[in-house]
Amino acid sequence: MIELQKVLAVLCGVSAVLVAVQVIRNRPPNRLVLGLLTLIEVGLVVQLVLGLMQVPDAPAGASVATYVGYLVASLVVLPLAVGWSWAERSRGGTATILVGLVVVPYLFVRLYQVWVLRQ
Repeated sequence: MIELQKVLAVLCGVSAVLVAVQVIRNRPPNRLVLGLLTLIEVGLVVQLVLGLMQVPDAPAGASVATYVGYLVASLVVLPLAVGWSWAERSRGGTATILVGLVVVPYLFVRLYQVWVLRQ
């Protein structure tokens, strides 16, 4: 699952750069950005399924509830950001997508800490 997270983190980074350009230009997200967000979201669904399959084999000391919470949170962050962006058709609305694209890789780090490092 770590490899999938690396790919998704790179896609989030590329998308964040594209969204930052849209924010600077004061434009709503274009189709390329929305396509990348859809691709990321599909990857996050795969991550959720793979992560839930690992729950029965939870390592000792790992917080399963926290782990599942981070899995679900990583799945809902981008749709919430896009919804907010559509409701707020301004530079600030587009910037919410940028925030979501930064939050998702952070949640990957927390998933690793909770599951592997047990912190």
